[in-house]
Amino acid sequence: MARAPHLVVDGLEDRLRPLETDFRRAYWSSQVAATPANERRRAELELAVSRVKGDPDALIDVRAALDEGVHDPVLRRQLEVLRLSLSAHQMSESQRERIVGLSSSIESDFASHRPEVDGRPLSENDVDDVLRHSDDTAERRAVWEASKEIGAVVAGRVRELVRARNEVARELGYADFYGMALDLQEIDEEWLFELFGALDALTEQPFGAWKRDLDRALRQRFGADDLGPWHYADPFFQTLPSDGGLSLEGLFAGASARDLALDTFARWGFDLAGVMDRSDLFPRADKSQHAFCLDIDRAGDVRILANIAPGERWVETMLHESGHAAFDVSIADDVPYLLHRPAHTFVTEAVAMLSGRLLRDAAWMTEVAGIPGVEVDAIAPRIGRASASQLLVFTRWVLVVTHFERSLYGDPEGDLDARWWELVERFQGVDAPDRGVPGWAAKIHVSTAPAYYHNYLLGEMLAAQLRAALERDAGGLVGAPEAGRFLVERLCRSGALVSWPALVEAATGRPLGAQDLAGFLARAEPGGG
Repeated sequence: MARAPHLVVDGLEDRLRPLETDFRRAYWSSQVAATPANERRRAELELAVSRVKGDPDALIDVRAALDEGVHDPVLRRQLEVLRLSLSAHQMSESQRERIVGLSSSIESDFASHRPEVDGRPLSENDVDDVLRHSDDTAERRAVWEASKEIGAVVAGRVRELVRARNEVARELGYADFYGMALDLQEIDEEWLFELFGALDALTEQPFGAWKRDLDRALRQRFGADDLGPWHYADPFFQTLPSDGGLSLEGLFAGASARDLALDTFARWGFDLAGVMDRSDLFPRADKSQHAFCLDIDRAGDVRILANIAPGERWVETMLHESGHAAFDVSIADDVPYLLHRPAHTFVTEAVAMLSGRLLRDAAWMTEVAGIPGVEVDAIAPRIGRASASQLLVFTRWVLVVTHFERSLYGDPEGDLDARWWELVERFQGVDAPDRGVPGWAAKIHVSTAPAYYHNYLLGEMLAAQLRAALERDAGGLVGAPEAGRFLVERLCRSGALVSWPALVEAATGRPLGAQDLAGFLARAEPGGG
């Protein structure tokens, strides 16, 4: 006899909630201190969560409850979310241990690895500083090549992890893991790549024109006839170099990224002081060098991990991560645990990107950052173009990663180094120095956040759509309490009570589309403002 739907949901929540909370605490510990003990604890709890979700009887109960035709929309949505989550974990114990073990070991290596140049260990902030500021091509190349060392360390295990994930997906009836992951994220693969094909066509010409201007400036700066990937401003050419846009380093050299984030969100009505107090914001040895926001218990314990250093990069990063935090703390207390999260990953990414983009907003620069109006006025004609150019660069970069991941899971035995550089050349116009360099494996998302990167570009699309709706319905964005209320009431408060397509249409007045993003990208063109 089938169990009552509410008993199915309550039983699984009782099993999952304490385990998931303990796992997220362990994950946090493993990222702030990459010790063997912390990594073991994190892996043990990840396995425990996966075992509960992988219980085949639990999935049978969920499917049977859905088949009953549940009429309560909240109960039905909880069952739908459970079906998606449990389906991803249907595997044998040996498969589970293999996948978790490989993933944990790779992430631990990323957290603890520090490349060396001339005997000096380098943090990611050190690498960033050299690639942004050094005029010495030999130094830049040495540092860029060192930043890829981690790729050679983990590449073999990443291939093995891909094989293991594919094996599970095929046993569940999918062609490969990538297709399965998209399906379980409620994203149609054909729709996604048609959309990204349109974005490729939309950005190819303006990016090409913009990059030709950049390359002329770089050749002049370095006295070089040929440019290598080390001549750009970060290891993957995913951010805007000052040579091709607008450097704000001098304006933010003495700024507190933490305080600017607090002030920005306070003006919208978000109190993030508690988040900052629980967070770990500054760099040290054996700590993850990346940045992320984590909702530990879905009951208020939200934290940010960062590695703040002076300059515009970390101001933008803290605005971005604080956007995630504001979203998490704004989900209503009465939303059930299983739905107490964003309707989709790219929805919270949209709020984070909307927030991070304020770095190049003239009103924010004067009203919140306190930069004298005369200084902002002097660069005002270039600010809009710089922001649009940054998004143009990032769009082309996301196209590299998403197409590569699809290829990676489609053929993990292929020449992945060559495939990576083919895509880098196609979408970013950067020549490969050596097709044997495992640049693909040096990007942590490829191994530890699989089938995730597309969410950044979907988030940018929604951010542009939200900005248009905010200007129409809330009178703007910077410092406006109405904007904060708009985001809370239309986007954050309901968590995952409804599906992402329904949420997006209700929040912005239309389905997710590229028209607002296209209008924003047009500003990257000369004279675009």
